[in-house]
Amino acid sequence: MRLQPLGRGLRHEKDFFRSCLSRTTNRMIRAVVNTLLLLLVTTCALAQTTTIHRGKQTINNVPDDQPSDLARAEEAIRKNDFPAAEQLLKKAIEHDPKGYQAWFDLAFVYNRLGRTDESIHAYRQSVAAKPDVFESNLNLGLMLARSNNPEAESFLRAAAKLKPTAHVEEGQARAWLSLGHLIENTKPDDALDAYQKAALLTPKDPEPHISAGLLRERRRDYAGAEADYKQVLALDPKSSEAVIGLTNIYMKSSRFADAEPLLRQLSTARPDDGGLHLQLGRLLAAQGKKEEAIPEYQAALKLSPDDSDAQRDLADLLAESAKPADAEKMYRELLKSRPNDAEVHHSLGEILLKQKQFPEAQQEFEAAIKLKPDFGAAYGSLAIAADENKNYPLAIRALDVRDKLLSPTTVGLFMRATAYDHLHDYKQASVYYHLFLDGAKGQYPDQEWQARHRLIAIEPKRR
Repeated sequence: MRLQPLGRGLRHEKDFFRSCLSRTTNRMIRAVVNTLLLLLVTTCALAQTTTIHRGKQTINNVPDDQPSDLARAEEAIRKNDFPAAEQLLKKAIEHDPKGYQAWFDLAFVYNRLGRTDESIHAYRQSVAAKPDVFESNLNLGLMLARSNNPEAESFLRAAAKLKPTAHVEEGQARAWLSLGHLIENTKPDDALDAYQKAALLTPKDPEPHISAGLLRERRRDYAGAEADYKQVLALDPKSSEAVIGLTNIYMKSSRFADAEPLLRQLSTARPDDGGLHLQLGRLLAAQGKKEEAIPEYQAALKLSPDDSDAQRDLADLLAESAKPADAEKMYRELLKSRPNDAEVHHSLGEILLKQKQFPEAQQEFEAAIKLKPDFGAAYGSLAIAADENKNYPLAIRALDVRDKLLSPTTVGLFMRATAYDHLHDYKQASVYYHLFLDGAKGQYPDQEWQARHRLIAIEPKRR
């Protein structure tokens, strides 16, 4: 088996949704998944298999008309008969313990058999026997990277400076890319330099620019990342990775108008990709295009019905779009998968309030508080529902807790006043009506009018 350059080397995977727009705050959430994928590729030679022994070529001490153990081993590898190949390679190594090719092939066999430690050992032997071989240095570096061994960097750096036996530029570019992915978190500047070297070696390959763009984006160098992604599109106009990367940057920078046509283009090309519909829906919602966003969310959920985050976003969007019945249905569906989510119970309660279903709303607010006892907003909502249900003592207690968790509000003063008024506690009602009027200062004309007239009615009863 002649040493051959690796296939695609280490790949840098990412979660498709590295950022998304959250419900009403348009908050960007980034979750990056960086995975080292090892693709150790070797190709069997068709003839003239040789080994190196004491600086001279030999034919494994077999007659000229018989294949050597190494040649027979490589034939077995071609047939995926790895146990047979292992035995033949061990014989070849017995004849020539310094045969770097046999050690290399044996390392490959061990890797295919899932025997990682033995594979690493065999690659080490191959490198020790002949240190200036590109492929053995590269494969050893990749194997060590998979095992989180810090020695990986030195072998990948060595490989990057060596000449592959074939496809020189592509092989060296693979080495630089592999090194870049390995050191991204520890030596990001060196990683960017490695990607640049890979790009110079293979100017028509978009992958170095994608890798550099992802790293620059993570470092918040959005201008640099944008330039890399645009370079990718110049090489491959249909690159979904570049479109997603640019969209991500535009969304983070609130350049929604720039992001929208890119996502529309991509979702049209890939109509069955639920993730794209979801991202487009979020982008449209961020621009206030709620009626256009809703069908995108629905298309995404049709393709990925168990995506609870998308269900939550759509429910919130429906609530904001004055479609309370649809929002209620979505929140109830969401609670089937997230029954202990206090936020969802609270949101369902709010939509029930809008529909004047006050008893049901109160139950949802109480459920939210039970799950999250410090949920200040839920206490405020509970006070409103309890007041509508004429449960004035509960309304007052809910306001007491709410005002310990959150800053008191002028509206809360009015609610307290009316609750005490309904309970015929006119002394307390009068106190809070006055406090409300002092704080309102014309902001709530209807409630201020009511407060003044109630004071006229109840204050004489205090004397």
